[in-house]
Order: sequence, then structure tokens, then C-alpha cells
Amino acid sequence: MSKHTEFLAGERPDDVLFFLHEDAVSNPGALAEYADAVDDGHVLVLPGDDGRSAFQSATGIDPMGLAQEAMGTDGTVRDDLTGAVCPVEEEEPEENHTTRFVFAFAEAQNEEVGGLYAEGDVIHAYAVCACGERYSDKWVVDE
Repeated sequence: MSKHTEFLAGERPDDVLFFLHEDAVSNPGALAEYADAVDDGHVLVLPGDDGRSAFQSATGIDPMGLAQEAMGTDGTVRDDLTGAVCPVEEEEPEENHTTRFVFAFAEAQNEEVGGLYAEGDVIHAYAVCACGERYSDKWVVDE
């Protein structure tokens, strides 16, 4: 089972996952030994601090800053974390709405917090669109 699959199943709560679109990576060959190739780019699953540092190095974006900024805008991130639907795509159809990056982490089930967190482990995903929009999505991991 790949790290990507394990992350999606909630089995890697201490790791972060990020997707890099092929157009957003200057040297995709450099990722070969660390990343899983997917249709439009690469997925990396790394231990928390290392993953946050690697995401910032690869994208120039602070992942925690991205999370804070993106939380204010709801969007739809694909459940495999390899793309998303930009929330302004319908309003700005002439723009390029390719998902450049997705950054995600899992949060363990927490019944005391309630809501989604009482239902199971929650995936938090933050996306950056080629148009510049930053948005978020979250969902309970499928059992």
C-alpha cells in the first residue's frame, strides 16, 4: 500500500500530504524517489515538520499561512487530494483554474470537539489555484 493510500485512509496522522501540479514543478525528476506520480503531477507524503518544510521549499508558500488564508473560502478538493474545483471558476471562466498545489493533514477523531471531529478522523485540505484563489475543504475519512 502506498503512503498516499495510507494517508487517505487515515493511517498516517503524523504526516502531511501535498500535491504539486506538473506545471508548478521546475524539475519533476528530482521528485522521483520521494513522490508518487499521478495523472497531473506528484504526491508526496512526509513526516509533519519535514513535510511542511518540503512544501514551503517546493512552492515558496508557508503551509500554515496557506491554511489560515484558505480557511476563509470553501472549495471542493478531490478526495484523492490530487486536484480541486476552484470556487471562482464559474464567475471567471476565462481564467486558468488548474490546481497548482494541495496541502493536507489529518486530525484524529475527537468526540469532545463534536461536529465532524466526533464522526471520525478528519482530512483538512488547502488548495492553490493557478488564478491565485486559495481555498479549503475538510471531510471525515471513509472507514
